[in-house]
Amino acid sequence: MASESRLRLKTLVMVSAMVICANAGDLMLKRAMLQIGAVELTVPGIAHAFRMTVTSGTLWVGIFFLIGFMLSYMTVLSWADYSYVMPAGAFGYALLTLLAVVFLHEAVSPRRWVGVVLICAGVLLVGQTKPRTTEVAREVLA
Repeated sequence: MASESRLRLKTLVMVSAMVICANAGDLMLKRAMLQIGAVELTVPGIAHAFRMTVTSGTLWVGIFFLIGFMLSYMTVLSWADYSYVMPAGAFGYALLTLLAVVFLHEAVSPRRWVGVVLICAGVLLVGQTKPRTTEVAREVLA
């Protein structure tokens, strides 16, 4: 029983790291693209956008956070079920909607907020289950 609560705690920590890194990275990428502006689909327009993205500090911070997301995602998948991690991580969509309203000043319709509430309800349901329902695979190579 102690190992199950330990697994639940470390899974919660890593899913939280996933959500925080993914949301911070996505917000930074969006902010960088707002600073860069619309990309014109011409050779000079693409070249200009490329120069702007490569030199954007905001974009690189976003990439750094998304690397953190990927590392925490791979880590948590090494011990918890995919069917647990993905729905639990979906809380990030709800949080990202709130952050988009606060930091990017986006308007969110009531219908979208209903969707956010449904996502949160699903995350709460999944959170009540065990993070791992299968035995850890053992290598059988001789």
